Amino acid sequence: MARWAGTVPGTPSVHGITLAPDRHLLLAAVSGSNEVAVIDTNTLAVTARIHAGDIPDGIAYDPVHGKAYVSNEHDHAETVIDLATNTAKTPIEIGGEAGNSVYDPATGMVMVNVQDRNELVTIDPATDTVVGRIPVPDCESNHGLYLDGANKLAFIACEGSAKLLVLDLDTRQVTARFDTGGNPDVLAFDQGLHRLYVASESGVVSVFDEQNRTLTSMASGKLADNAHTVAVDQETHRVYFPLENIDGHPVLRIMDAKQ
Repeated sequence: MARWAGTVPGTPSVHGITLAPDRHLLLAAVSGSNEVAVIDTNTLAVTARIHAGDIPDGIAYDPVHGKAYVSNEHDHAETVIDLATNTAKTPIEIGGEAGNSVYDPATGMVMVNVQDRNELVTIDPATDTVVGRIPVPDCESNHGLYLDGANKLAFIACEGSAKLLVLDLDTRQVTARFDTGGNPDVLAFDQGLHRLYVASESGVVSVFDEQNRTLTSMASGKLADNAHTVAVDQETHRVYFPLENIDGHPVLRIMDAKQ
């Protein structure tokens, strides 16, 4: 049975969160104050507040170098945080507005959607420089991102055109396109079931099955207004949707995936 663990005050308008489990930390992008809150997962105390750029959103964690990479949606730079010292390093210029940022353990690289330039950029955490740019054609505002490093695929949600793209990272070509709900946002992947979930601002959730390096549409339907965030428990295969307002109250809806 799930229980309420506690409340972390002073975190207005949190957009993105990620765990650094080896450091027992939760990193929260606090867009209301343009900072990243570093939270101890044992005590739920904020141990540091680090200034980020304009509207910090997605966060990628690189456990090898002990750094976090923060997407600043209204900035042209990626904030880099050294978690050993809780300090911001020199920002990385990416040339446009940052969508989601994801760390790929297969390559050790960080990839970022540049959503107003239709590009996917690669950052090398060893040097904190942009080492590659891949065009993302026919995608208005490439925002949501999930990397299947083992299969060398990127799944990209086009927020403005309500599309999901499959991008082959070897050939740098888009191999498939699918319709989604309006304003698709967060992507989550069940590694055991090979199942991709796409949550959208319109409240529509789309589900895809991954086989043979491509996707097949399984289901799509409206869950609730603003159901744009999703997370998957890899052990239980349960899917979690935090909803801001259901009859005046925040609600966490949990789905049991059919195997």
